[in-house]
Amino acid sequence: MAFMFRAGDYPEKPGCYLMRDEQERLLYVGKSKNLRNRLRSYFHTNHKSKRLRELVANIARIEVLLVNNETESLLLENNLIKIHKPPYNRALKKDNSGYAYLMLTDEDIPRLAVHYRDRRGPEERNALASAPGKRFGPFASARFRNELLEFVADHYKLRSCTKLPKRACLLYHIGRCGGICEGYMSRDEYMEQVRQVSELLFDGRKDALVARMYAQMTEYAEQLKFEKAQNMLSHIRNLEKTPEKQIVDRETDVMQEVLYFGEDSVLVAKVQEGMLRELQLHGLEGGGEAACDRFLIRRYREQQLPDELIVNRIADPAAVRRALRRPADRSRPPLVITQPKRGLKHSLLQLCRQNYEFRVEAAAAAADKS
Repeated sequence: MAFMFRAGDYPEKPGCYLMRDEQERLLYVGKSKNLRNRLRSYFHTNHKSKRLRELVANIARIEVLLVNNETESLLLENNLIKIHKPPYNRALKKDNSGYAYLMLTDEDIPRLAVHYRDRRGPEERNALASAPGKRFGPFASARFRNELLEFVADHYKLRSCTKLPKRACLLYHIGRCGGICEGYMSRDEYMEQVRQVSELLFDGRKDALVARMYAQMTEYAEQLKFEKAQNMLSHIRNLEKTPEKQIVDRETDVMQEVLYFGEDSVLVAKVQEGMLRELQLHGLEGGGEAACDRFLIRRYREQQLPDELIVNRIADPAAVRRALRRPADRSRPPLVITQPKRGLKHSLLQLCRQNYEFRVEAAAAAADKS
């Protein structure tokens, strides 16, 4: 049976859409500032592309994930494509594509490198392949990211080589590395430069970074390098722009699940190490806060327990923690259950609430039409 698209079923809001076939196989992930208009274009346009015609013909259901702004939709789309690798998506599938970070490694002689997040689950990763360190980003513009990397190399002379050589390479001779490998810079001097880079990029001192870039721009102008000065100014302008706040791709090591409880159902958001991965709507048995506790106990007795549960309603957190305590988990920290009233975790709950209300209303409308 062909999928019947009704524009009114979808909001004029930013978000991602997941197109699935009759077997619930994920076909395609997309994003838009206006989901209704974007989805309408699939069904009210004569597509020249055979691939696009096949996609539309195979759609059986479209799942929508609402977000707060365009930045969140870009980052969420990037993560979902890399996690699921849908067959009709061509771009962003490779792990080294999309939005990268700059990472200051925690090696004995640290370096600043381009880094792409590992979106596999912890159980899928090779512990030896992990790349610990401080991360700055993500950067939507690869050009700006590389310019910032070059700026840091010019000013702080940190090494960029993946393996420390025995002799100084070309980068030392052109003034873009301090030559720590051959001792042209002492270890103490190098680590002081590392400390300054860490403060500039990772400790929230954006104003200090901009000030240094302005100084570099002035130096270029005094040297009559006007093209470089203009490029630096454009990058400063980009950095000075206040980016839209986003909560779908954050830096944290914990596994969280965010649960928004309504009257007769609950929306569960899976957040792996700060990355929103999935939204699920489940029914509740009974009513009141006791139903919330029963759902938590039943759900997490049957599956892996996250590090933290973020909830809007709960009757007895201590009783839930006791019910979910497992003898085999004595070595791990106790389960954290949070009911936030403000801050980032509250914002995650509000995002869940927005999606909960949309899905409940959509389900009610579909029931009325059937």
